[in-house]
Order: sequence, then C-alpha cells, then structure tokens
Amino acid sequence: MSDLSLPRTPIPARLLLTQGVSRPGQIYVMERVPHHDGPETVLELLNRPEGFFAFRPAEDDAILLVSKVQTVSLTVDRQAPIADPARLSAARTLGVEVVLAGGATLGGWASVELPEQHARLLDYLNASREPFFAVWSHAATHYVNRAYVLFARPLS
Repeated sequence: MSDLSLPRTPIPARLLLTQGVSRPGQIYVMERVPHHDGPETVLELLNRPEGFFAFRPAEDDAILLVSKVQTVSLTVDRQAPIADPARLSAARTLGVEVVLAGGATLGGWASVELPEQHARLLDYLNASREPFFAVWSHAATHYVNRAYVLFARPLS
C-alpha cells in the first residue's frame, strides 16, 4: 500500500482539554503549505476546518485524534506565533492576561496585525472568527480556544 500522506514535522506541545489536566506530547504540522513558504504553523493547524488533530502523548506511543472543540489550549516552547520576520516587525505587541474556564490564567503578549486605529486588545480578540488565537511569552506560546476564555484584560 502506498503512503500518500504529506510529510509532517513533530512539535513538542502541552495539551489542555476540557476534561483533565495538561499533558505533554507531540503534535504534527505539515512540512509545506500552499499559501506561504515554510512549514505550517501551529495556529494554522488549529484553525484548519477539520475537527480533529493528531496528538501523541509523551507517556504512550498511541496517537490520539483530539477534538479541537474540546481543546482549551495547546502550548509549545519558544515558538513565535508569527514566523515571517517582515510581518513580525510590523506587528504591534499588546500585553494580555487571559483567564480560562477552570481558572487557569495565561499571561503574555499578543502580536497585533491591525490598523493603528483598531489595534486594541479588544480589536485583536474580535478580529477573527477563527477558534484559536495566540498569546506568547519568552518561554512559550499558548494557542487558546476562544470558547474557553472567561475574560481577558490588557496589561501595560
């Protein structure tokens, strides 16, 4: 049987589902995508229309097909949410604290690619209908499901 799947790259990640604790493992992004140079980003993976993504827990060899709807957040180490240097240099940085259902709090920055007059945290959170958005710090990037955000507040 031939393998017609696209090459994928494993990325260490920490998965938080609606039921349970955060668990380490790996996700898999496509090595190439048609709409830009380089590999697929984690945000692109999570915001694709498919309802599930592959996750391999660190403690097990079995692949889990995880429902995006049940995913509260996915965290990866030191990976900028915007990989393109030109886009990153043009983006504004906003401090943000996000409180999730269940009480977890995430703090960091959001890279905002919006016009100057619409570049508040509220604009960033409302700018997209996609389910996941990114909050990053020097140590990690958190990809957060909007459905599980209780509230967010700007940090100066």
